[in-house]
Amino acid sequence: MTGRTGSHRWLVTGAGGMLGADLLDVLAGEDVVGLTRGDLDVTDAAAVTAAVDGRDVVVNAAAWTDVDGAERAEAAATRVNGDGPRVLADACLAAGARLVHVSTDYVFDGKASTPYAEGHPTAPASAYGRSKLRGEEAVRSVLPESSCVVRTAWLYGQHGGNFVRTMINLEGQRDTLDVVDDQLGQPTWTLDLANQIVALVRADAPAGVYHATSSGETTWCGLARAVFEELGADPARVRATTTDRFPRPAPRPAYSVLGHDAWKRADVEPIGDWRAALAQAFPRLRSSA
Repeated sequence: MTGRTGSHRWLVTGAGGMLGADLLDVLAGEDVVGLTRGDLDVTDAAAVTAAVDGRDVVVNAAAWTDVDGAERAEAAATRVNGDGPRVLADACLAAGARLVHVSTDYVFDGKASTPYAEGHPTAPASAYGRSKLRGEEAVRSVLPESSCVVRTAWLYGQHGGNFVRTMINLEGQRDTLDVVDDQLGQPTWTLDLANQIVALVRADAPAGVYHATSSGETTWCGLARAVFEELGADPARVRATTTDRFPRPAPRPAYSVLGHDAWKRADVEPIGDWRAALAQAFPRLRSSA
């Protein structure tokens, strides 16, 4: 990798979220400005232009993340997830800044059986996925040579609500848990993702799409059982069930495993195994649950 610590002037949007908070932790001591949703409306062109001024790297971690809520309010979700990235991209173009835009596995249809390559055709099956794809397309259209779209999935971390922290809490409250076992994905620690994004920028990686998820795969049931193992509890208390037992407004992808080949062109190693990451993250997660 090339680049040196402290050589960039960073702006992190969505800094109050789980990933945004970890990005600020990773960049502590550097020239970084973190703006929360309350600090910056990413759809406000004037405010975004002022925020980007003087920055040379912008990481957009701001997003509408309520997947089911997007089904009921697609226009509002698209304004944040689709229009906001275009506003940021326009500001970055004017300022000569590089943009790293965080996206999602939901841009795919979830029907694959082998890992989705970065160039696999997109086909979102939900309003949330459509809104995020619109953001991707805007960023790549405005900044074809100076943007990276970083897709991720199944995030957990210490700075926000997530599946892993929920399982930690429920282990002490219930004798058994029923958790779906027919959705495959890659649990990804937000601190790993934050480090990966910073490494991408410092490597001066080529523009394009990157998949930043942990390696390996499991189901939600498998992840819950791993959490119980970390707690010293009997993983058999987590019982496998199927998605149709828990109907939701937005369809969940049955297969969310992403391929990582693009990292080779950036000379950056992909994120490591999901199970090892969970074990490393667990002390922080347990103390904040």
